[in-house]
Amino acid sequence: MTLLKLIFVLACVSADLLHEDVHITGCSDVDAEDMFGLEGDEAWFADFNNHRGVDAVPDFSGRLIFRGLYEGALKEQALCRMNLKTMQTALAKIPLLKEPPNNPVVYTRDPVELEQRNSLVCLVTKFYPAPVKVYWTKNGQNVTDMAFTNAPMLSKVGTYSQISRLDFIPRQGDIYSCTVEHRNSIKPLTRFWNVDVKEPANGPLVFCGLGLIVGVVGVATGSFFITKANGCRFT
Repeated sequence: MTLLKLIFVLACVSADLLHEDVHITGCSDVDAEDMFGLEGDEAWFADFNNHRGVDAVPDFSGRLIFRGLYEGALKEQALCRMNLKTMQTALAKIPLLKEPPNNPVVYTRDPVELEQRNSLVCLVTKFYPAPVKVYWTKNGQNVTDMAFTNAPMLSKVGTYSQISRLDFIPRQGDIYSCTVEHRNSIKPLTRFWNVDVKEPANGPLVFCGLGLIVGVVGVATGSFFITKANGCRFT
């Protein structure tokens, strides 16, 4: 069950010496808040559990007197909960967006070189609501604990994206996988990535070897015909 919480903020700035105070009041089905702040610090708050207001300003800074604030906070909470019920009723008629993620995309941070530290990135996009769960494997073994997954990022179209990173050392033949789970997906989505680094081509060496063989054969053939010609001449 999702809790809806209303929060109202009132901020004031003095024009003479640039002082700041703030008033925050909010409520949910199970909680309530009302506080005043001065110069970035909490000055007073309502302790609704113990039915009292609490002065939070230290004694050495000069005692501020807050009269009638707790009674006012109770009235504001009553109004807040009325507004909360109105919003809950209105929002209940709006269907929630349910968007499963696209297939994850897996790529490396840097060009792959064997035995050189790198990072695998698993990008998950266009899902709602957040978050997704991301799992990593290496050669079939779970290595999720070695990965870092960032907080979901909201896009301009109202869906989320999320990135998970796994540091690794590429070794030929290793197989990695990124699996994504989301409440609106029929089944987990998995993308595989394997280390397949092509060895440097040795074509020039082969060509040089063939050239040398052809050259030797040519010299031998030439020598044969020269010898044969000389033999014919002396006969």
